[in-house]
Amino acid sequence: MIPAVAFIGHHESGKTRVVVEVTKRLAERGYRVGTVKHAPELEEVDVPGTDSALHLEAGAVRTLLRGETASALYFEHGETDDLESELDALFAGCDLVLIEGYKAGPWPKIEVFRRGRDLRREPLAGEIDVLAVVTDEHAALPDGVRQFGARDFDRIADFVETVIADLDDDCAPDEAVLP
Repeated sequence: MIPAVAFIGHHESGKTRVVVEVTKRLAERGYRVGTVKHAPELEEVDVPGTDSALHLEAGAVRTLLRGETASALYFEHGETDDLESELDALFAGCDLVLIEGYKAGPWPKIEVFRRGRDLRREPLAGEIDVLAVVTDEHAALPDGVRQFGARDFDRIADFVETVIADLDDDCAPDEAVLP
């Protein structure tokens, strides 16, 4: 299985920024990183009436839309969201996957926390099992939960490397297949 780590947190906590910055650092270190953005509001995988949507409507299991320099793979997974079993197929060739969201998922989690306008908001750590919290806020965290500053991207990337090494000792980049 491809190792995966989920970055979770409240809405507008800065998850995207952390995932982007950690992805950059891991890619610079030679990892082939796949990413997932949880979008629970997404109901249609393609615009109705387009050719790729017509392929799906006709019964295609997956439809690849391939352009000059980019591709998009469209498919419907129905009401069951079994991303865990699909990661290997969807991210073949990747060394690891960083997931933004999916706080109820089975992956090791790092929380990104910022209070924002709701000063009473508290971290999810404690309610949800997390390995670390990324925050500049003063917040009570459960014993054993690491804390990183909101701009400690190199240290967060180091931590992700340790987490994936614990998940799979063979997840380091393979020098022979890197471009």
